[in-house]
Amino acid sequence: MSDNSNPLDDGSVRDDSIHDGQGTYDVVLLVEQALSAADAAQVRSLHTEIEDPVVYHVLLPLEDAAARIEASLGTLGAGDLMAAPALAMNDVDIEALRRECEENSSAELQQTLAAIAAAGGKATGKVTSEPPVDALTALVAAVDAREAIILTRPHIVAEFFHVDWTSRARRKLGVPVLHLIEHENFDEQASGSGEGVSGL
Repeated sequence: MSDNSNPLDDGSVRDDSIHDGQGTYDVVLLVEQALSAADAAQVRSLHTEIEDPVVYHVLLPLEDAAARIEASLGTLGAGDLMAAPALAMNDVDIEALRRECEENSSAELQQTLAAIAAAGGKATGKVTSEPPVDALTALVAAVDAREAIILTRPHIVAEFFHVDWTSRARRKLGVPVLHLIEHENFDEQASGSGEGVSGL
């Protein structure tokens, strides 16, 4: 068992345990979409034994307008492209789409913060346009987080090749990283019907 005490300048000893009644237990959440009430309740249930006040710091990546255009174009079949006139990029209002993406991401963040508050948690958050793992790494350092939780939709191909957010974060962070699947309860994740809960 490790010694969590650290001597202070005045000769007293600071207890760095999570039950010292001093300070906060900070958790960074990287979420791909708004958390449901059930998601927030599951996250809160992970920290009920911690006596220090738990503070959640939520990061939600800004929805990418360019990716939305690319995805919508990618859904057209080759036959459709041959029969239809060429789509001019000038016909797409990129600025309006960017504003819509910002508004959607902001609304999802507010929904997530409200869900955590309704589950009895304290949370702050921001929408980020940085690469998600870089933003997560910076925020973990900035708030001296004790752990990070990444909540995503299932990404089977990315998981297989270990290029998903969780695998990248585990390589960069010095804190425990838990990966949960949004909109699945713990039993569904553990049963194998979903992607499953992955820890360290």
